[in-house]
Amino acid sequence: MATVAFIGLGNMGGGMAANLAKAGHEVRAFDLSADALERARDAGCTPCADAASAVAGADAIVTMLPAGRHVEQTYRDSVFGVASPGALLIDCSTIDVDTAKRVAIAAEAQGLVAVDAPVSGGIAAAAASTLTFMVGGNDEGFRRAGAFLSSMGKAVIHAGASGAGQAAKVCNNMILGATMAVTCEAFALAEKLGLDAQAFYDIASVSSGQSWSITSYCPVRGVGPVTPADREYQGGFAAALMLKDLRLAKEAAASAHADIPVGARAAEIYEAFVASNDGALDFSAIIRPLLERNG
Repeated sequence: MATVAFIGLGNMGGGMAANLAKAGHEVRAFDLSADALERARDAGCTPCADAASAVAGADAIVTMLPAGRHVEQTYRDSVFGVASPGALLIDCSTIDVDTAKRVAIAAEAQGLVAVDAPVSGGIAAAAASTLTFMVGGNDEGFRRAGAFLSSMGKAVIHAGASGAGQAAKVCNNMILGATMAVTCEAFALAEKLGLDAQAFYDIASVSSGQSWSITSYCPVRGVGPVTPADREYQGGFAAALMLKDLRLAKEAAASAHADIPVGARAAEIYEAFVASNDGALDFSAIIRPLLERNG
């Protein structure tokens, strides 16, 4: 087993670090939150006073941070010059493609191996070690990262060179954001037309309109499997995080000179929802204002 530094113990990172410890790795954990560090201790990790203390002597350094600027700062201030030669850097944050490429080049200059490995699956999957990892990096980085990522997920897929993992993540979540938006509109329209929600679910879930947003994450309470809709849209994947991912998709599209009219419209829908509602609510809560307008 290996020594792993884990930096960033939020809703996702906490469960992921716990699963690495459960797999037998020595996990040195750091987060700015004292409560998160205490939970990590209870899960078998060793809390550290700062990121550099966690990184020193580690075979692999896993980061799960809010944005690209946090990843760059952590690498610059606490990883480069501290990490052991040849150490593996695994960034599981969802960040912009350009930053992912930039930090990989900087890591290589330091004699380190870096991969971007954003995740899909949400908080429950992080706790249950059933995440999907989309990995960008060279063959060596992917091979080495697999030994750690497989302890935290059910699927580890090599998307391509550095930055490809982030590219896959923003494209995937653009699909998710757009399909959830139209799913909510469809259920709201079905109600307006007098169609029972369960009847519509039974039809759409086995017809050409079927999608993950319907069959696995239905935005209507009491319909389909249990989802955040059954918990007043608490837990799950926050609308503010979906908005973040859609903004990243728009940035990537602008950088690549790609046209994404539907993705851009989905971003506008979440911008409006987060601005006038609680962004911590699950992203499927965008159905609420639709139903309210229906009366």
